[in-house]
Amino acid sequence: MSETYLSEGEKKRLLEIAHRSINEYVTKGSVPSFTVTEENLEGKQGAFVTINKKGQLRGCIGNFVSEKSLHHTVQDMAIAAATQDPRFPPLSRKELKDIELEISVLSPLREIKDTNEIEVGKHGIYLTKGLHRGVLLPQVATEYGWDRETFLEHTCLKAGLPAEAWKEGEVKIEIFSAQVFGEKEI
Repeated sequence: MSETYLSEGEKKRLLEIAHRSINEYVTKGSVPSFTVTEENLEGKQGAFVTINKKGQLRGCIGNFVSEKSLHHTVQDMAIAAATQDPRFPPLSRKELKDIELEISVLSPLREIKDTNEIEVGKHGIYLTKGLHRGVLLPQVATEYGWDRETFLEHTCLKAGLPAEAWKEGEVKIEIFSAQVFGEKEI
């Protein structure tokens, strides 16, 4: 799985783009433009942006494949996580001071036939069965202390399927890795 490894400076730049984009969109309804000189931020790569508020999930949206540059994808996903996550109301101006961002820059998806290929803590899972789709980022299993089977069960639940659905019938399981970084570390 090929992926771009970002420098500390590139990570900071993406976090700055995400944060400023959320702030400007929520307060002014506009999307800022950025000049980016870092080559790694110009490549086409998927990314998720997670918003936490006082340690609790407040929004998370991403895209596995993008026709836009990484910095544009991060900007779009940051605004979407703040305003379009169906689990939450749009972020308010009052909340802006309490949010913390995490970005996951993704490798390409790779379909697997054997679930033993899933390395907990390294791989995220994208599961498809019929019209149901669910995804969990690699860090989710680590945060909750899940083993491989529990990780698969929770991906099924996220897809709106029974926990055991990954064991039966036509199920497509794809894995990916991610370079994950947030404002806590940087």
